[in-house]
Amino acid sequence: MIKKAVIPAAGYGTRFLPATKALAKEMFPIIDTPTIQYIVEEAIESGIEEILIIVSANKNAIMDHFDRNLELEGILKEKNKHVELKIIQDVSNLANIHYIRQKEQLGLGHAVLCAKAFIGNEPFALLLGDDLYVGNEKPVLKQLIDVHNKYNGSILGTLLVKPSETSKYGICDPVSVEEPRVSMLKSVVEKPKTEDAPSLSAIGGRYILSPKIFKYLETQNRGAGNEIQLTDAIKRMMAEENVYSYDIDGLRYDIGSRIGYIEATLDFSLKRDDLKQQVVELLQKKIKEIENL
Repeated sequence: MIKKAVIPAAGYGTRFLPATKALAKEMFPIIDTPTIQYIVEEAIESGIEEILIIVSANKNAIMDHFDRNLELEGILKEKNKHVELKIIQDVSNLANIHYIRQKEQLGLGHAVLCAKAFIGNEPFALLLGDDLYVGNEKPVLKQLIDVHNKYNGSILGTLLVKPSETSKYGICDPVSVEEPRVSMLKSVVEKPKTEDAPSLSAIGGRYILSPKIFKYLETQNRGAGNEIQLTDAIKRMMAEENVYSYDIDGLRYDIGSRIGYIEATLDFSLKRDDLKQQVVELLQKKIKEIENL
């Protein structure tokens, strides 16, 4: 059973400067809930019991968010704001969350390697904070865990992309199709041209990984950007054990991009009873203003 998860959150978030100079991009709110809280909730809903968040020196806000704030709790109690009190208490009781600092920004592979002592010798989940998912019938991570339980191998969560988009992603190269949505892989091709793409399954920020990955990360030469690339280590691991891709059943928001963040905010707003009508009216108003320009 997969009981531990790792969430890397130590990046600089340069695409959102100047905001990320002082605030971790993982703390950017989707309306009133930080993005990383949605990631943590996905893990919990998938059966995860222990979570390690990889942070850097300027990410104290993440730790503060999931910790108790006794002063704020006291103020809310005095003012009889019981709904707000329950909200912040629920956040601090979400899960058993641990933290470790990534002292140098040497890439995703290095961030995962920082989790070696926490993980030990068991398979684990990896959830990237830039990718926010809404599963259709069950949480996306739970989908991957179910596939892992069936095939007993590492699983790369993938999203189906358009042929014109393959040059933006790591694209899976299957050796065989095991069942709908599931393929066994022989390699991953980084950002291939449309005509060179071996499939349309792009790695999408959710993984179930064997603990053997640490052996390969420890000996992995630096790759693109002079960083330790997780994908390079996974490709080497394929020589020792089976690695599969799973085409995720759900909707993905790329929170690392400005337009992806805006789309997530709009969609989540439209799903809330307290906001939907106001947001619809606002959008209609803005569309009319644009048409009248």
